[in-house]
Amino acid sequence: MSGDDELARALIAAAGGDEAGFAILWRSLQPALLRYLRVAVGDAAEDVASETWLQAARDLERFDGDPAGFRAWLFRIARHRAIDNRRSAARRPEEPTDSFAGQMPAARDAASDALEQADTAWALRLVATLPRDQAETVMLRVVAGLDVASTARVLGKRPGAVRVATMRGLRKLAAMSAVQERSPQPDRSRGAIDPASGQARPGEV
Repeated sequence: MSGDDELARALIAAAGGDEAGFAILWRSLQPALLRYLRVAVGDAAEDVASETWLQAARDLERFDGDPAGFRAWLFRIARHRAIDNRRSAARRPEEPTDSFAGQMPAARDAASDALEQADTAWALRLVATLPRDQAETVMLRVVAGLDVASTARVLGKRPGAVRVATMRGLRKLAAMSAVQERSPQPDRSRGAIDPASGQARPGEV
């Protein structure tokens, strides 16, 4: 049985009140959920994740969709809980939480590859330096694995806005020296190619 089939069966079982089915959903999605929330709310990630799963368990019988839809639904709940947490923290400035600080790209390039291949803590530190809208789209697209349509539903944005925010974030990440050091370097022994002529530039062959 494929992973998708297992999740589909677990989702049906969980919706019917089966605890084992719900446990399968939790084991499958909790790691990505925590990575997203660590960028969204910092040290409060574990608490917000617990609140997210509690609401999901309470409302699951009203959910109607497939595993991909459930993933988007779960992250939408998580985002709302994260927003509530940040508002609460703002009323209690003595207990600050980390927030999104940067932008993240939507296209697959050296930046997204570096994020996927690097250790989690390193990747999250980079994402947290981006503006909030870009950081959210990068986390949901690259880290959580949501498609553009699902990310748009989670964020309440148009798909075009999601693509733009993701691209800007990834480009900003790609320009960071930390990402460039982890990305494969081009072989310069063959020379640089002039994009206008298609020929190698003088002195670079």
